[in-house]
Amino acid sequence: MNKPIRTISIFVLLLFLALMINATWLQYWKAGALDDDPRNRRVLEAAFSGERGAILVGRDPVAESRESDDRYEYQRVYPEPFRYAALTGWFSYYSQTGIELSQNPVLSGEDSTLFVTRLADLFSNGQPRGGSVQLTVDPAAQQAAYDGLRGLGPGAEAAVVALEPTTGKVLAMATTPTYDPNELASHDFAQVEKRAKELENDESQPLLNRSIQMRLAPGSTFKVVTAAAGIETGLYPDADSLVPGGPTYQLPLTSGPTGQIDNEGRDCGSGKIPFKQAMANSCNTTFAAMAVEVGAQKMLEQAEAFGFNAHYLDDLGPQAESYFPPDMNEPQTGQAGIGQFEVQSTPLQMAMVVAGIANGGVVMRPYTVDEIRSPDLDVLERTDPEEFSRAVSAETADTLTELLVYTVTNGTASPAAIPGVPVAGKTGTAQSGIADVPPYAWFVSFAPADDPQVAVAVMIQKAPGVERGEIAGGLLGGPIAKSVMEAVIK
Repeated sequence: MNKPIRTISIFVLLLFLALMINATWLQYWKAGALDDDPRNRRVLEAAFSGERGAILVGRDPVAESRESDDRYEYQRVYPEPFRYAALTGWFSYYSQTGIELSQNPVLSGEDSTLFVTRLADLFSNGQPRGGSVQLTVDPAAQQAAYDGLRGLGPGAEAAVVALEPTTGKVLAMATTPTYDPNELASHDFAQVEKRAKELENDESQPLLNRSIQMRLAPGSTFKVVTAAAGIETGLYPDADSLVPGGPTYQLPLTSGPTGQIDNEGRDCGSGKIPFKQAMANSCNTTFAAMAVEVGAQKMLEQAEAFGFNAHYLDDLGPQAESYFPPDMNEPQTGQAGIGQFEVQSTPLQMAMVVAGIANGGVVMRPYTVDEIRSPDLDVLERTDPEEFSRAVSAETADTLTELLVYTVTNGTASPAAIPGVPVAGKTGTAQSGIADVPPYAWFVSFAPADDPQVAVAVMIQKAPGVERGEIAGGLLGGPIAKSVMEAVIK
């Protein structure tokens, strides 16, 4: 064989080898990722032609497939669109979000747990069907959360999360503004694309699940974490311990700009005051000084024990990690102790903080999917509660509970009080750090304090019509938290 022919033969051989490698790469190594890619139109077209499983809350579907009279056999429908949009997300020709995305293998019928069902459909020549997903949500709690957010008025931007402390079950997750997933699941693809762009360009971000994707300064609700650190380190072991008080506190002059922290007129004494008084009146001077005494490293360890700087929500996303800064100097540590400086939290994170206290110091990993069911609603898998961390000792949790109950009965958290039921709670008002942008309002609580069944976090980012001076976590978030707790404990 002469040299030119040999060269061409080798070149063609290399091309065939490259083609085989590429085919193997795509069909074997990349097959799963390509199937899961929401831009994969062929997969979506096939899914539109199959009976997708339902997403259930209690006995009722909050997402289901109904027969369609167009080229596709089924239409995805959301019977309670605005109330559950933050959880269900949507399933469309263009994309998937929320539970529709995270549980797509089950809902589409492709998950390995549905192998027997797929096999039976094959032998019976039946239409393939997807499995159902049972959520952990309590419908009464979800309704209370949704109604509470609507009560803030048009233009409000806020979120509510409720957890079952002993398991980590998400009992409620609502956000405002919200949207109608039916508009994004339509088979009128031109209209879907138009509506999707409108929602994406909306400055109020209605597609954002603020419960898990919005991080804001938690303000005074973070004082619960600072108090936990103060108790755990032995500096202030019980609710009657005398802690730093006074009308003002000067941040240590270690480096950088410094400032004076005050209590905005609250009764925080003139010297040492009882721990209960400091928590009930949300004394900035107390918790800034306490954070400095505890130290930056211990504060970081305590925050991370509750879940800051970590990912923990596996069945719904994306989850924004709450943030507590490392390597702070003393002035920064003092500001962090009152939930300012660079501290940022999602509502889910603050719900985990109070849920951990309610659960004797053990933080449970949150989850939204309770059961995976067959098309005939037989239970195939059930989520087992999982311990995320031990944040504090049982003794510290008891002390924190005592402090938070006192804050409801004698302090700023009184709007969450439920007659005949002991309630633990804490308010928070955090400076936005942006000129002309009002503070954020927070509220965290759990009840009954002596037998906790529900822990709640309310975050109000924006409430049009409320004057800057009237924004307070207790006034705005307290009644919402109360209604959610009442819905659960009945």
